[in-house]
Amino acid sequence: MSFQPHFDFVEELRWRGLLHDAMPGTQELLNTEQVTGYVGFDPTADSLHIGNLVPITQLMHFQRAGHIPMALVGGATGMVGDPSGKSDERKLLDVATIEHNISCQKKQLEKFIEFGEGGNKAKMVNNYDWFKNWSFLDFIRDVGKHITVSYMMGKDSVKNRLESGGLSFTEFSYQLVQGYDFLHLYKNEGCKLQMGGSDQWGNITTGTELIRRMAGGEGYALTAPLITKADGTKFGKSEGGNVWLDPAKTSPYKFYQFWLNVADEDAVRFIKIYSLKNREQIEALIAEHTGQEHMRILQKELAAEMTVRVHSEADLEMALKATQIFFGNGSAEDLKALDEATLSAAADGMERFEVSKSALTEGIQVLDLLAVNTQIFPSKSEARKMLQANGFAFNKDKYTDIEGNVTDAILLHGKYLIAQKGKKQYFLIEAV
Repeated sequence: MSFQPHFDFVEELRWRGLLHDAMPGTQELLNTEQVTGYVGFDPTADSLHIGNLVPITQLMHFQRAGHIPMALVGGATGMVGDPSGKSDERKLLDVATIEHNISCQKKQLEKFIEFGEGGNKAKMVNNYDWFKNWSFLDFIRDVGKHITVSYMMGKDSVKNRLESGGLSFTEFSYQLVQGYDFLHLYKNEGCKLQMGGSDQWGNITTGTELIRRMAGGEGYALTAPLITKADGTKFGKSEGGNVWLDPAKTSPYKFYQFWLNVADEDAVRFIKIYSLKNREQIEALIAEHTGQEHMRILQKELAAEMTVRVHSEADLEMALKATQIFFGNGSAEDLKALDEATLSAAADGMERFEVSKSALTEGIQVLDLLAVNTQIFPSKSEARKMLQANGFAFNKDKYTDIEGNVTDAILLHGKYLIAQKGKKQYFLIEAV
């Protein structure tokens, strides 16, 4: 019985803006047979980040189309270092660190792709399993002789690094190692397609060349564009660096805020790239968004969908509550309902002050707290005026008692106190 894909995978990627290049024949292959296709993940950190969401999304659509996705974690290639898109040689990691990083990334990948046996369940492989017994001499004799130096020098990843100061033999050899991965998976797993970002085209096509020369077969390549913002900068970084998928590295609240703050000129593109909603749903959202961009309809939809996909419904609920509290009209009850991690993350951008927990246990006169123990007000008289004018709150509760004492009973989670001056000025007082 002939294979019928659930939809045309290449066309799906094309309208979403997720297709940069594909080898001739790739679309025909995917529309006539069930194909195993893989993406490689670099184990240089113990968490994946937003930059990895494009190849993850490639695999998700691939599986939804009825094909067999494969995630390759680079236990071996992680020891070499990919020069593609890099301006400097990176620090090499030891085996124990790489193994730890791989185990963490595996757990994350299992949230997005369905692994298992049979049907079109995904597979996970580690290239260290087939490289650990190769000797250097065997590899350069049996594999290296099939690819010329001039072929390798013609790759953009090599040319760019040579122009910017050079690269080591270790990095130069990377494309041979990745190319062999494709050959190994072709021969042992029947894998005919490798996907990745457009910066991987050179490495992927080295693999298709090895398949042609060493196995007499045909491999295929498909890449997605590198996602940039309207201003030309790389998408996926915040002011603090990478936006991680691990909630311990980037809290669900900050993750939600990252998507919510996508620029209007990028929102239409990003909803197509990252959302799993179908074309009809996305086009309806874009139509609703157009002309009333100030409502941030696309950003809210995208932030909600991505937070649930990467974290959970409960995390989204907390992020929405925190957003409403600090950017809307959330109540004191809403603030008290926030878990500690969300509250800490939401307060991250606030000016912070520390006060002694023992002093709070005894009680601090409110004007002293606001103008002496902290510098929320420049003077007690300024603090007095604001309190008397009903313009101040602790933990979203109005506070007007200029003679009052503040004690540790008011602390959230036994350590935090949110001071609010006027409508939008928030300060975090932490008891230490």
